[in-house]
Amino acid sequence: MKKKSVIIIGALGMDFHVFNTVFRDNEEYNVIAFTIAGEQNVGTTENAERKYPSELAGVLYPNGIPMVPETELISMIKKHNVDEVVFAYSDVSHEEVMHKASRTLAAGANYRLISKRFTMIKAKKPVVAICAVRTGCGKSQVSRATYRYLKSKGHRVVAIREPMPYGDLVEQEVMRFATYEDLDKYKCTIEEREEYEPYIEQGLVIYSGVDYEKIVREAEKEADVIVFDGGNNEISFYVPDLQFVVVDPLRPGHEMKYHPGEVNARLADAFVINKMNSAKPENVAIVDKNLDELNPKAMRIYTDSVVTVDNVKEIKGKRAIVVEDGPTLTHGNMAYGAGYIAAKNNDVTIVDPKPHIVGTMKKVFEEFPQITEIVPAMGYNDEQIRDMQTTLNNIDADIIIDGSPIDLAKLVKVNKPIYRVYYDIESIQSPSIEDALDKFIAKHLN
Repeated sequence: MKKKSVIIIGALGMDFHVFNTVFRDNEEYNVIAFTIAGEQNVGTTENAERKYPSELAGVLYPNGIPMVPETELISMIKKHNVDEVVFAYSDVSHEEVMHKASRTLAAGANYRLISKRFTMIKAKKPVVAICAVRTGCGKSQVSRATYRYLKSKGHRVVAIREPMPYGDLVEQEVMRFATYEDLDKYKCTIEEREEYEPYIEQGLVIYSGVDYEKIVREAEKEADVIVFDGGNNEISFYVPDLQFVVVDPLRPGHEMKYHPGEVNARLADAFVINKMNSAKPENVAIVDKNLDELNPKAMRIYTDSVVTVDNVKEIKGKRAIVVEDGPTLTHGNMAYGAGYIAAKNNDVTIVDPKPHIVGTMKKVFEEFPQITEIVPAMGYNDEQIRDMQTTLNNIDADIIIDGSPIDLAKLVKVNKPIYRVYYDIESIQSPSIEDALDKFIAKHLN
């Protein structure tokens, strides 16, 4: 029987997981290539030849599998007479998903989405999955709050994070982070550090990597319960025993307009409607109405995203550069985050960075026009980190407000003091995150 030729279009994450769970060791298919979406992994596609290595791809792929920019998709379909294109990444509008489908079908290949039925792995320990309808809703806040509460009840907890492996994939196949030295051990980019460092700061253990079957089997050795911290608005990699889905009323309607966020909404056991302290009541009403349509049986939990600042009295009245989490601003389509809110709440004048941006930072501002007053913490590679550092030093300001999840001072040398912003989550009424977890504990851990 002739094998079906396949291209998996992705963004260095869910695409690998789909390959590992559906296509690896599957003799019905021949995966020609992965593609990389530049709008998701800003700065990773230029002048880079990468492969999914043979050590991870399995015996059917002794030479590994090429990774190419998604801009080459149509030419590759025609060149290799490709049978199927599999869409396998996240936080893309329904409209754009179907534009990709139209281009694929016109080029002569079928277009395919893979269901959770084929990609979710069954863990041997109970799983709480935290997913979202968009990037930047506050998943990691919910994940860490979940971790802390389960730990406070005497349970051994380990978190697993949806991947962002930008380095040596063989070395990063299974990664365990418990100390700052682990971040250096695996040569983590800023984008990776943004997810792992907050756990380390709170004395928590988090795994990540490439092969999520191997990862969970390692995590199970030291845990009674697994917390899956999903990336972007990705579907859980594991079969959840409790699934929180975080919703952002600052972007009302997006819960019905982005893939696979709508899938998550339809799967939720409990919605966490976050950022209530920043949202307009009419936008919360839109979200509630949409959730009534998508999944009326799911529990509704309303939370504030609480922002605090180091030495807050010292920033009042100052002129500041605000740095925010990069992915939230780029493919998350947000114009600001916690750093901006901290500045506005403390009588800080935000200095316009645009006249002073250099190198790769210019491209980021051009590609994502919603970014106007904020500097995104970009660091997929050394060049981006240098350009961000130069930009920050070029701007005439008194201070830098760091609204990214990492300690920026550990990675850049700047000529201004940095004040870190922290954000956490608080339930504002009943039921709460803790109420949902108490029911989970009673059912699965007692």
